[in-house]
Amino acid sequence: MKGESLRSRRRLPSSRTEAEGVAVAMLNAMASSPERLGPFLAASGLDPSSIRRAAAAPGFLVAVLDHVAGDEPLLLDLAGELDIPPDSVMAARRVLSPEFEEGA
Repeated sequence: MKGESLRSRRRLPSSRTEAEGVAVAMLNAMASSPERLGPFLAASGLDPSSIRRAAAAPGFLVAVLDHVAGDEPLLLDLAGELDIPPDSVMAARRVLSPEFEEGA
């Protein structure tokens, strides 16, 4: 299961698959609590019924990571819950962002 492999690794994500795993884990953790998910939905203009459709859009996972990175208490809470380094969020964002270049 992705969550278990994410918990067992303490290194930063370096591949697209690992970065997507971090973003999806963050989204799932936020979705488990209305208090966590509500601010993301409000900031993104989404509602619970449109989030799956939006998740297929390019840039959605980057938006999830940006939201988490922009809220330090949320970042630390989710990273602790998922047992991953908080730096994983920005590392995953660098991998997934359109301006990311291999070897840069």
